[in-house]
Amino acid sequence: MIHENYCLKDRVEFDDSIFRHTDFNPYYSIICSGQTDPLIVNGKEMINLATNNYLGLSNDERIKEAYINAIKKYGISMCSTPIVGGYTELFQKIRYKLSEFIGVEDVLIYPSCYQANNGIFQTVTRKDDLVLFDRFVHSSLIQGIRSVGCKSIPFSHNNTETLEYLLKKYSHYEKIFVVTESVFSTEGAIAPFADIYKLCKKYNAVPVVDDSHGIGVIGKNGKGILSYSNIEHFEGIYTSSLGKALANNCGVVGGSRELINYLSYFCSHLVYSTAVSPAVLAGIDTTLDIVEDEYDYRAGKIFYYAEEIKNSLKANGFLTTNSAAPINSIISGTSENTFFLAKKIFQNGILTTPFVYPSVRKNDGRIRMIAGANLKESSIEKVCKLFNEIEAGEYEDVINC
Repeated sequence: MIHENYCLKDRVEFDDSIFRHTDFNPYYSIICSGQTDPLIVNGKEMINLATNNYLGLSNDERIKEAYINAIKKYGISMCSTPIVGGYTELFQKIRYKLSEFIGVEDVLIYPSCYQANNGIFQTVTRKDDLVLFDRFVHSSLIQGIRSVGCKSIPFSHNNTETLEYLLKKYSHYEKIFVVTESVFSTEGAIAPFADIYKLCKKYNAVPVVDDSHGIGVIGKNGKGILSYSNIEHFEGIYTSSLGKALANNCGVVGGSRELINYLSYFCSHLVYSTAVSPAVLAGIDTTLDIVEDEYDYRAGKIFYYAEEIKNSLKANGFLTTNSAAPINSIISGTSENTFFLAKKIFQNGILTTPFVYPSVRKNDGRIRMIAGANLKESSIEKVCKLFNEIEAGEYEDVINC
């Protein structure tokens, strides 16, 4: 029991009224199985539409075997930062392999993409620089930008006309960074990155793209946004999570060899973090081989599943985002509406991801669904059947928000 004079009480108070009002808390579920179909959540069988396991590889036996073999050879942890204790030889292999896959000169692997996105701005951006960022970019990017204390301006989502206006207006800045994502995870929109990249070249700005929901999903053989945008000899900063479609852990920063060499000595988020486990590097190695061989088959499934779910939602009157990626998001209105609908879906054995403020704008909630390639067709049929059965009138506020 916390004493009433607890000195942090005023800083750690949490308004959980929405949980009590809806009698539902969709966060921090207890998962009792691997990423299987069905998924076992709190002891109950569920269809998993909540995670980013696009290609369905997170429980793949080949990747698990790679982890086990690496642990037998190298142990569990490097027990040191990479600058002090070094990397295994696996790192150099994966560094080259990832660079080739993504389409950049060189890469660094961070413990997480959150650290990568935070760290790059603190390392290469200065207070007298300007950062222009898509208003929907991930929190990790925004927090990294704000930590520098430089001028930063959001531009309208995926709007290259607004971006060019800002680039012209603020051309007097010594250095301008333009920040976007490849695939925006709450809605499934794909950035017009080829056009953004051209504008950056035109106005001598530095493009920064987070490809976390693009790598393994879009582009030739799942190679991500640079392949999708037909960009070669990329001049900018590339980041991505390796914990979504590529089904492992870690984040990656890619770019020129000069950039990577500089970050390896001056980016505190890398220098002062324990080196990535050799087992994870081995898992990434095997995953890249599988994606090269099986991308077409697996991608075909996830885009087909997404289209089936989208058609079911639209046929039953649900307002959805205009997604080009294999993501379906119901536009669900207020936080309460979002939770009530997510609860109804959960009670019918389907795990989704509700987004409410501050993750999204107020009264602009989303319920996101990603159907991984590991799911059975019968599971997708069950999902579609549920949306056929939900009475639209009961959720009129959700559908007509």
